[in-house]
Amino acid sequence: MAMSLLSRAWRPLFGRSWKPLTFPNKGFVPIPVDKKIEEETLPDYVASRYYPVRIGETFRERYQVVGKLGFGATSTVWLARDLNQCRHVTLKLFINAESMGSELDNELNIYKRIESTPKNSPGRSAVRPLLDSFDVDGPEGKHRCLVHPPLWESVLDLRHRNPVRRLPRPVVAFVLKRLFQALDLLHRECHVAHTDIKEANILLGADESVLSAFEQEELEEPCPRKELDGRTIYLSREFNMPKDVGAPVLCDLGSAVSLDDGAEHREDIQPNVYRAPEVILDIPWTYSVDIWNVGCVVWDLFEGEHLFTGHDPEHETYRGRAHLAEMIALLGPPPPSLLARANLRNKFFSATGEFCGGIPIPESAPLEQRETSLQGEDEKEERDCFLRFMRKMLRWEPEKRSSAGELAEDEWILKQSR
Repeated sequence: MAMSLLSRAWRPLFGRSWKPLTFPNKGFVPIPVDKKIEEETLPDYVASRYYPVRIGETFRERYQVVGKLGFGATSTVWLARDLNQCRHVTLKLFINAESMGSELDNELNIYKRIESTPKNSPGRSAVRPLLDSFDVDGPEGKHRCLVHPPLWESVLDLRHRNPVRRLPRPVVAFVLKRLFQALDLLHRECHVAHTDIKEANILLGADESVLSAFEQEELEEPCPRKELDGRTIYLSREFNMPKDVGAPVLCDLGSAVSLDDGAEHREDIQPNVYRAPEVILDIPWTYSVDIWNVGCVVWDLFEGEHLFTGHDPEHETYRGRAHLAEMIALLGPPPPSLLARANLRNKFFSATGEFCGGIPIPESAPLEQRETSLQGEDEKEERDCFLRFMRKMLRWEPEKRSSAGELAEDEWILKQSR
């Protein structure tokens, strides 16, 4: 059978492959053993849970580690050379299987769902694809490794490059178009809610120039590191500015939840400032939690500040009651039909529906008063259009929020691309 053009494109030309490189193990800046760095700074860090990756190490006689890209509570992320396919890839290496428990297979299973969807779906290119997966034997058990195409910076990093901490309208619209296409695929075709949408989880494509430069820098100037207890902890290295920035892609499906299991979902999900009202009130939630989440992220991108903080001045921390008070200031009181479904109604509201969370409701500040980017005399029409777009996502009732597919074709988004 003739090989497809797509599969042929991923194979090394004429049977050739890359040879492993020899990365220097001296000439780096040593970090004092008593100074905590990278994953060591995480509150629940346990060294033995992490696989002791070494730069230059090769997995499966195929993936050679080039350098560290980042870390998290459940994984470290590395740039690697795919020796078979003559390309760079990203390796996401999880903590040991015993520590992951039932979460171990979650992300891989979500990627399998994505892989089963039509390849011509617009959302396929807007979600980071999985190239390969395998398990690695470590000193303290097995570790799952996911292989992805490399990406550059996040949308959050991009926004912080701008002194005003905002993104231009056409850029916001393009990011949102891609994000809604990704969510339409997850919601409608994969029956999955992402539940962890934030700027840091939307990454931009990287071209070969930054990947090659990263590799060359590690060869010529090894990254700082500390060595202790038979393992090396490296400092992450940043990518340079690419010649061409690729399209935004939704990443990190580790918190994604399948919603076609017939179960009632009440899990405590989402980053605090993006939590939907049904999550705080303990109402069964569905795909529309992602839509509320995006509405809040839009404000970050467009206005350069959080729409809600949930900050309780009495306790100097995030509290659900403070978050609800802010929602009421923005949207008015929640409808009785919503409160009737809330398991935690009595915690925050009286029998007559009055807010009694033990914290004052801030002065009323609807979206019209909060919006500051479209104040020109000639921008009234666009401002009205933008606020209509926001209100399609920020609704108390989950079922009244627009779907991802509808929002991808919203009037405001389409106007920015003309």
